[in-house]
Amino acid sequence: MASAGGADPSPPPRPLVFAFYLTGHGFGHATRAVEVVRHLVAAGHEVHVATAVPEFVFTAEVRSPRLRIRRVLLDCGAVQADALTVDPLATLEKYRETAVVPRESILRAESEWLSSIKADLVVSDVVPVVCRAAADMGVRSVCIANFSWDFIYAEYIMEAGYHDRSIVWQIAEDYAHCDILLRLPGYGPMPAFRNVIDVPLVVRGLRKSRSEVRKELGLEENAKVLVFNFGGQPAGWKLKQEWLPDGWICLVCGASNSQDVPPNFIKLAKDAYTPDVLAASDCMLGKIGYGAASEVLAYKLPLVFVRRDYFNEEPFLRNLLEHYQNSIEMIRSDFLTGHWKPYLLRALTLRPCYNGPINGGEVVAQILQDTAIGKECISDKFSGARRLQDAIVSGYQRQRAPGRDVRIPDWYSLSETETGAGPTSKNVAINETAASRCFEDFEILHGDLQGLTDTMDFLKSLSELNRNILESSEKQYQERTAASVLFDWEKEIYIARAPGRLDVMGGIADYSGSLVLQVSFGSELSNRAPTFDMGLSDFMDGEKPISYEKAREFFCQNPSQKWAAYVAGTILVLMTELGVQFTDSISILVSSAVPEGKGVSSSASVEVATMSAIASAYGLNINPRDLALLCQKVENHVVGAPCGVMDQMASACGEANKLLAMVCQPAEVKELVSIPTHMRFWGLDSGIRHSVGGGDYGSVRVGTYMGRKMIKCAASDLVSESLASEAPVESGCHKENATGLLKSEAALEYLCNIPPHRYEAAYAKDIPEAISGDAFLEKYGDHNDTVTVIDPKRSYSVKAPTRHPIYENFRVETFKTLLAAGSTDEQLSALGELMYQCHNSYSACGLGSDGTDRLVNLVQEMQHRTISKGGSPSLFGAKITGGGSGGTICVIGKNCSRSSEEIVEIQQRYKAATGYLPILFDGLSPGAAKFGYLKIRWRHS
Repeated sequence: MASAGGADPSPPPRPLVFAFYLTGHGFGHATRAVEVVRHLVAAGHEVHVATAVPEFVFTAEVRSPRLRIRRVLLDCGAVQADALTVDPLATLEKYRETAVVPRESILRAESEWLSSIKADLVVSDVVPVVCRAAADMGVRSVCIANFSWDFIYAEYIMEAGYHDRSIVWQIAEDYAHCDILLRLPGYGPMPAFRNVIDVPLVVRGLRKSRSEVRKELGLEENAKVLVFNFGGQPAGWKLKQEWLPDGWICLVCGASNSQDVPPNFIKLAKDAYTPDVLAASDCMLGKIGYGAASEVLAYKLPLVFVRRDYFNEEPFLRNLLEHYQNSIEMIRSDFLTGHWKPYLLRALTLRPCYNGPINGGEVVAQILQDTAIGKECISDKFSGARRLQDAIVSGYQRQRAPGRDVRIPDWYSLSETETGAGPTSKNVAINETAASRCFEDFEILHGDLQGLTDTMDFLKSLSELNRNILESSEKQYQERTAASVLFDWEKEIYIARAPGRLDVMGGIADYSGSLVLQVSFGSELSNRAPTFDMGLSDFMDGEKPISYEKAREFFCQNPSQKWAAYVAGTILVLMTELGVQFTDSISILVSSAVPEGKGVSSSASVEVATMSAIASAYGLNINPRDLALLCQKVENHVVGAPCGVMDQMASACGEANKLLAMVCQPAEVKELVSIPTHMRFWGLDSGIRHSVGGGDYGSVRVGTYMGRKMIKCAASDLVSESLASEAPVESGCHKENATGLLKSEAALEYLCNIPPHRYEAAYAKDIPEAISGDAFLEKYGDHNDTVTVIDPKRSYSVKAPTRHPIYENFRVETFKTLLAAGSTDEQLSALGELMYQCHNSYSACGLGSDGTDRLVNLVQEMQHRTISKGGSPSLFGAKITGGGSGGTICVIGKNCSRSSEEIVEIQQRYKAATGYLPILFDGLSPGAAKFGYLKIRWRHS
């Protein structure tokens, strides 16, 4: 019955030697490796497996003197706190200890070992460094994978800070030495590999029939059987009898000897053969990994899974499973509290339909053998780093060979938007019949759609959610199942909307009190919407709300909950700052079209929309400015990101076709400046993920506040000197006036209140380029910023971060004044020059990136190319936006067709150079206050 069996590879002229390296992460890699090894050994070859996985995993399956096991750890995979939780920071630290620090000795040792065993081919699943070791030895290498560690770690470095990006770059460079990637179904982006062959599922075959397995376990043929399997990680959960539907039996994999289980749970032996157990069961409860996904697909077993955070391969495997109607998600809180029954009963209604090949072990073994003897396995038609849909990993740049075919299977295309690898923009066409149907479904009790397509889409989605419950049995993707039971459809629903923002000028100077100019816009790229639930009592400490610090700890204790701080944090802020008391339960559905990590304020838009909806539902009258400040508290104190207030202000107070001019002292809307009709702004995404919670943004903010403290102390010293001296401190100034000026600077609250000429004359020469944390603390005490902390062991740049907001405020004021000037090329050139200056100032602070620099340079090239030919340019300037360190640039140009054509050319040239097609942000929309809110009610048919 072994479906993955079949004929073993036809023998080559002589037995071959394979060095098979296996990652230290999870048993899924080991189980598929065993299947490949089994075919190689059966063909008469010698296989040396280098791994940290226990030896019995291999020897239980393959008993042969031609199999050799070598215990070695060359990577660490992902460090898990438990079966559902990865620790990103601990993972990076462990990888650094395991593979970065000893890198040179690893390369030497592996080269010697490969030479000693006379390896014909190096096989890796998917240890990066051995690809380089093989290349150094002149031995070909092949990777077998559905993901690669550069993609997985790319998200982790967002937690640790931009300085860890070298880890990802090194991994990607190592993979680039690999000759062929054998890519398994359920794959994610793997941009480092040049040559790719898609192979079938690698699945272990069956040894016994369903009846034989059930008989051995003492199970009746008609009994409903659940497999409880969370991989090689010991869980230690206390299982309870009432968690199962009546009459069900649960088979527990990996239980410890000391773990007690109820009578309707059966502990399986450590060496139980999982494929046989799965094929003899009715459904499985576990997590999504390659091993579980491949086997439930092969044996058509419904999977009820619990989401894991920071497992970046999970969305792609999930899409594969859902494409074949093979899985549903169980919310983590329901899993931990034993609310299993609805999910298990729902799983029985699934009709798994995967009929693809599952002989990947045989296919892979044949390709490995052919590659080892020098046979060419890559065809011109389907080779190269094709089908990767322009993926880019944390600034790593790859070249795509021209003319290579791009074929993307259905299940992969479903996940394109999750990785930012989708098309540049998505055309939104509301089907008139569907749109009118959704308006018939709901009665609008308050508010106006204002012709916004995203709002109409959202209403349509709500209609489909409810009608799916009532009528449809079709499979629902992603969180639709959970969302469909979120609301009591008999009650009124409140809808609020908030846009992202494009930072035209001002940027990081907002927390220094600068004038900033922002555009609120509507992006139409899908974003994922995870599920989360908690009790309102978790926010209470007796009769009072818990502190922000405790809330931050609550959301940080489990990575799967951390994102929810942006949403649930609005409730705590309203409780704390306004004394609002929430007694009823609150159900919130968030649908975001503002992509994450692009520097366009996805977090601020979620915060503003959520708080606006809650305020509407509870009759809270909060003016837009105050709502923005409250949302900033969410980000600063609950999330823990040290952002300024401009993002929330733009999202809350912005208007279509206008720049929002605000003075961030702390947040005052100065005016709404109409965008002249002859000019236009665009946003271009670099593909490099931006995060204001990252290390660089925070360290620049610390440096800025250090500079402010130094200026205040210097001014205070000058005041003392002035009072003790007969002569005025400032030449040409009356002593009284000079002293008054110094006193105001000694009490300085915002750096932007110092004009550039005053800074240069009085303070610039005394501001150091950089200073260590301990030296600053010893001399000045604290830096007086409530949202950042000085690390005594770290060195902080001071001069550039101090200078930036002072000069940026001047640039923004000039920019605003120029907007009202005549519509000439000189006006646009001056505006563009100010943007270029701003961009360079970001870079001086350490907040630039290769990707954003490349895009700005492309804009400059377009401009200068036209000028050199004696023409009038269409594009005039560009700058990095928001918190910098990646994300999006803002471009200014003429409002004409040639500008749009040049923007498209920039996208294509960037793609040609990096492999990534920049997302284009275009179009303007009203802020949350201008939109107001909708109150709707379901019409009973």
